[in-house]
Amino acid sequence: MGVEVGVQAARSRALAVLRIRSRALAVALLPAAVAVVLLVGGSTGHIAGGSWGAVSWIMSVLAVLVLLVAAGIALVVARARPAVSPTVPIAEESAPDLYRMVRDLADRLDVPAPSAIALTPDCDSWLEDRTHPAHGPPEREARDAREALEGIRGIGGAGTRGIRGLSSRPRRAPSAPVLVIGSPFLWWMRVGELRAVLAPVVAGTGPSAHPDIAAARRFVRGLDAAVAVASEPTRGPLSRTVLGGVGWVTRLLLRSCRGHAAEMERGVATAAAERAQAVDYGLRIVAQEQVGLAYAGWDRLLTRVALPAWRMGRWPSRLDVGVVAALTELSRRDRLAEGFASRLGERPACDLLEEPGTVDEAASLLAARLFHGGPAEPGPHWAPVDWQDYPDEVVDRKWRTDAARLHRVLDTLGVRLPANPAVPEADGPTLARVIDHLSAPPEKGEEGEGKQGPVALGEGPDENAGALGEGPDENAVALGEGPDENAVALGEGPDEDQMAPDPGPVPGPHPDPHPHPHPHPHPHPGPEPAALAAPSRGAYEKMAMAEDEDDADLARGNERTAALAAGLTAELAREEAAAPAVTSAPAGGTEQQGPDRALWDDGMLPLFPLQPPRTGRELLADHVTAMVCCAAMDTAGAVPGLDWLDGPSLLVAGERAADLGPRVLALVETGDPAPLRDWLRHLGVRPEKPVRLV
Repeated sequence: MGVEVGVQAARSRALAVLRIRSRALAVALLPAAVAVVLLVGGSTGHIAGGSWGAVSWIMSVLAVLVLLVAAGIALVVARARPAVSPTVPIAEESAPDLYRMVRDLADRLDVPAPSAIALTPDCDSWLEDRTHPAHGPPEREARDAREALEGIRGIGGAGTRGIRGLSSRPRRAPSAPVLVIGSPFLWWMRVGELRAVLAPVVAGTGPSAHPDIAAARRFVRGLDAAVAVASEPTRGPLSRTVLGGVGWVTRLLLRSCRGHAAEMERGVATAAAERAQAVDYGLRIVAQEQVGLAYAGWDRLLTRVALPAWRMGRWPSRLDVGVVAALTELSRRDRLAEGFASRLGERPACDLLEEPGTVDEAASLLAARLFHGGPAEPGPHWAPVDWQDYPDEVVDRKWRTDAARLHRVLDTLGVRLPANPAVPEADGPTLARVIDHLSAPPEKGEEGEGKQGPVALGEGPDENAGALGEGPDENAVALGEGPDENAVALGEGPDEDQMAPDPGPVPGPHPDPHPHPHPHPHPHPGPEPAALAAPSRGAYEKMAMAEDEDDADLARGNERTAALAAGLTAELAREEAAAPAVTSAPAGGTEQQGPDRALWDDGMLPLFPLQPPRTGRELLADHVTAMVCCAAMDTAGAVPGLDWLDGPSLLVAGERAADLGPRVLALVETGDPAPLRDWLRHLGVRPEKPVRLV
């Protein structure tokens, strides 16, 4: 009963959308109808007079213009390609068990089976209509249509050629929508859980097959695509004028249909949910818990683990496998997830794929493309990385690259380290150089009215200056990463007493016990120390950059820190501008498995950026943390590691080093080096020794 009510509600809203289309057509035909009445009345003598002839010709010209405009708008709406979600298509040959499970589920629900299956690097599932001619018919349907036509010709012989209406081109049959499945679901969920989660989604193919609902959806998608076409930048003024008029009309129609279309989709969802209650209802309640858990693990993996690799020009090729590792790690740390690990003994849904590794690699590359804007194909500057190589090829390289950038900016600012006779090589890239610069008291003449340098521990130079332990993300323990506002809080914090013991991150190779530091280039003569303490606004202006409002407190607390943060921001911007341009591979390549990039535009990548641009304070904290980690690896025997929930981590004696973030922030924000020096002394790190840079 509930299914019929939902379908009837959706159909009534679909008819309302179609009535709006009919009214628009009636408005376009109204001038032509008036012109026809006037012309017929004048020719028959029923309308006579001196001015009726001129009125008839004016209405005829107006009717022709309105019909031309309406035909042009209808042509744009009909030919505009609706937006299609970027996905990885799954052929039936590569996943016969998955297709069999979906078809069995459709038979149990008594609805048409989806025409195809595709994967998306997101924790969601939906049905997507790809029946527009611009998307092309599914290959299987086109092949079946050709075989059917050849069979008809074989039976009829040459006589069928004379039959009127029989065309040699196969007619496009109505196609069921494509089922899009989130790739993390396949790796984390079990087969029964995936079937329960997909039940209400597959049930939506029933209402979608209704002619009125399908026609209303096509009309709304056409209007939306026409608005997108009208919004594209054009060159000529004539094109802008014409498309501006088309955009105004289509936006008006789209606003009129918006409410009815939303209610129609709500009715379709209601009908699908009611129909799916008869299939695995109890298991679906449990599976919904796994949906939320998978979303949390996927978000954490992207922002803390994948994003640092993407920024280094490497993309993890097994993101979905990483989700399983991250959620398993969460089940060990969080008591709320203790029961989730027991599920791992059941058959995972990824076993429904013939080659899960190939599919995972394609989904991982598409995720990097969507969330970071990386190239469409691997290359010299965009290479895949396995999880076992992540600590050495991503973490170690990232820290040393950031440390090298930090020292280049210090050279640009003219920061010199006083010569130490006890350590002749101390004029190289040392951690002491960074700490002394950020914590050095102001020279004579640097203090201005109402300004003062950093003071002793526990005293702040300004009531607005950041206190010890405060920072952009107090709960983040990922070394070398900035704050993550979108990450889901999973009970993690900088204090290991608040969590279970670390169950063993992935260690990287032990560094050379006798590193050979590269000779650091001699800094060129720079400005006097007084110039380094100029207000931060002047530092930003010298680098042709706008001052970040988020760094205002930082500038009031330590002018040297603000100048260094501005230099890092400018240096990073120059490196990104000099990076090779992202190029897209042509559609229809020879790769065995890959995203259907022919159906979506690459011009606005990344479509879903994970984080906003980092502020100068966050960049400086990341670079100082990287320098500390390099010093710990080269002088204290630490190694880079990978934490599945927190990303790059520093391992000392096989255990993750904690409490580094708040100590670095104390140095960056207040200029207080005491907490960091205590941390270094406790681990045996020698800040006066040079480190190896990239």
